[in-house]
Amino acid sequence: MRGPRTLRARLTAGLLVLLALSCLAVGIATATALDRFLMGRLDEQLTASGGRFPASLEHERRHDADDRPDTRGQAPGTFGARLFGRTVTQAAVVRDSSDEPVPLDAADRRALAALTPDGRARSLDLSGLEEYRVMAVRGDDGDVLVTGLPVRPAEETLHRVILVEAIVFAAVLAAAGIAAAAWVGLALRPLRRVAATASRVTELPLASGEVAMPERVPDTDPGTEVGQVGAALNRMLGHVENALARRHAGEERLRRFAADASHELRTPVAAIRGHAELALRTTEPVPAGVRHALGRIEAESVRMSELVDDLLLLARLDTGRPLETGPVDLTRIILDATADARAAGPRHRWELVLPEEPVTVTGDARRLHQLVANLLANARAHTPPGTHVTVRLAVREDAVGLDVEDDGPGVPAGLREEIFQRFVRADQGRSRSAGGTGLGLAIVQAVAAAHGGRAELVEGEHTLFRVTLPSSEAEDPQMGPQR
Repeated sequence: MRGPRTLRARLTAGLLVLLALSCLAVGIATATALDRFLMGRLDEQLTASGGRFPASLEHERRHDADDRPDTRGQAPGTFGARLFGRTVTQAAVVRDSSDEPVPLDAADRRALAALTPDGRARSLDLSGLEEYRVMAVRGDDGDVLVTGLPVRPAEETLHRVILVEAIVFAAVLAAAGIAAAAWVGLALRPLRRVAATASRVTELPLASGEVAMPERVPDTDPGTEVGQVGAALNRMLGHVENALARRHAGEERLRRFAADASHELRTPVAAIRGHAELALRTTEPVPAGVRHALGRIEAESVRMSELVDDLLLLARLDTGRPLETGPVDLTRIILDATADARAAGPRHRWELVLPEEPVTVTGDARRLHQLVANLLANARAHTPPGTHVTVRLAVREDAVGLDVEDDGPGVPAGLREEIFQRFVRADQGRSRSAGGTGLGLAIVQAVAAAHGGRAELVEGEHTLFRVTLPSSEAEDPQMGPQR
């Protein structure tokens, strides 16, 4: 069985346990002291009686009314016995100002005969009576006088006191539990504010972008433990806020640099590509080595142009530049992109799973076509010939799901967490033979996010990239209202 887990519950339980132990100790001490007190009073009564009742008993009971034993001043239940020569001659008990003989068996007689007449009180159990405190003294005739008082009244008093204590302690524990829970809850209120602030921090998207830190903890009294924790948390939040602000500023500078560099590189790259094409089209004789160099320059300029376009697109998406908005037939885009992929990878097996009715979304047709094309190019370039690639489109409630699944070698475990980051390339098992830029999936994720959706790699037996986009019935706050 688990104990209380929260600090409030543990503190309340601890206080109740300490109080219960204190009550138990008080009860035991009270019961022990009262028991000794009551036994002491019995012993004092026995000493005060002086053996008058057993002394009034004759060696042989007579029936003369004037010679009856003296029971005056004796409490009901007082026991008296006379022994002569270790033999019990008379034994009686006071009942309503009269005495009644007590039947004794052999064990009772031996117990009485074993008493030492030293005037000290002892406890004795008789078969015909209950437990008694008895005291034996010597009589004037050389006999032994035994006087006893019942222990039951003292035990009943002790039991009543214990019962009253148990009821009072239970009521005190119940009231203390309620008061302790309220008091501990009030004392822990500053700690709950600290925990609430820390919880709000954990819910913030700290991975990227500008982050607005929550309000600081108001409890910063250095004289309390909670205040020290609150002050330390506030200092930590300040450091984190400064670090995030510097990181965001660096990211903004990097985005502006990428956008400016991409924009500035487009013109010289286009010029290099144009001059290379022009040189290759000349009718003048050109040495084979020069023609080969010009061909390489043209190919690399084409690749560089694509890279610059991708970087410029990512930079524009990062800055939140709005995309073109309109109804897009996603089914037609998938059909066209799959036909292009089939032409580029004829040795792959391509399968389309599309709904019967066309699926329409709201967005930028060119960017969505680029998203689908990048997913198919990724599946084609990173899998060997003969791989089965399935393109699946489905409408799920208020969203549209696009799945591209292949039964190729899969994504290495070390790259699954960062597969959508920029310039991330797979290992040799899934690398591009022609040399990829590592921006294809980054563009997929950026375009999906710009349309209010998301891209993810789904863990499973096969490699499955899933893109979820809002359906045309849903309004995307990033894209603006539908037109």
